[in-house]
Amino acid sequence: MLKIGLTGGIGSGKSTVARIFQVLGIPVYNADDVAKKLMVENNELKNAIIKAFGKRSYKNGNMDREYIASLVFNNKEQLELLNSLVHPVTIRDAKDWFQKQNAMYAIKEAALIFESGANNDLDYVIGVQSPLKLRIQRTMDRDHISKAEIKARIDKQMKEEEKLNRCDFILVNNEQVMLIPQVLNLHEKLLKLSPSE
Repeated sequence: MLKIGLTGGIGSGKSTVARIFQVLGIPVYNADDVAKKLMVENNELKNAIIKAFGKRSYKNGNMDREYIASLVFNNKEQLELLNSLVHPVTIRDAKDWFQKQNAMYAIKEAALIFESGANNDLDYVIGVQSPLKLRIQRTMDRDHISKAEIKARIDKQMKEEEKLNRCDFILVNNEQVMLIPQVLNLHEKLLKLSPSE
C-alpha cells in the first residue's frame, strides 16, 4: 500500500481534496484534527505540554487553545517547542494508522508535511496549489479572521513555491480549472503506482 501525503498552504483547499478522495473510498488521516485530539488524550504529550508551558495550558481537562496561541503566535522559539512536542507523537500515530489500512493507497492530510519531516515516511506527496488572494479570501470566510491575521500565519509557513516544488503531484484549486477531474486522474495514477499484492 502506498502512503501518500496531501499538503498545501492555508486556504489552498486540502480538506476539499481530501473529501473527494474519501468519496472515492480512499482512507484519509487528518493530521491537524488528530494532533488536537492527541494534545488532550495522550497523557505523555499532555504532560510534556504542561511542563513546557505551565498548568494554565489546560482547563477542565481540555487544552486552553487561546492561552497556548497567545504564547506561540508571535514567538518562533515557543512555536518550535510546541511543534517539537506534537509532531513526533502525531507522526507515530499516523504510522500506526497507515498499518491498519486496507486499501491500494491511503492519504495523510497535513499542513506541515515537510516542516515536520513526515514526508520521510511517505511514498509521494500531493500539493494543492491556489492563488494567494483566493487562499486569503477562503480563510477569511472560513475562520472569520482578518486579512492581517491570515498573512501573519502565512508568513510563518514554508513558502508555497518551495512547498510545491517538493511535491510529486500538484492539484490546481483556483476555481477556474475543475478540481474533481484532476483528482480522478491522479487517483487512477496512484492506483497504477500501488504495488499489487
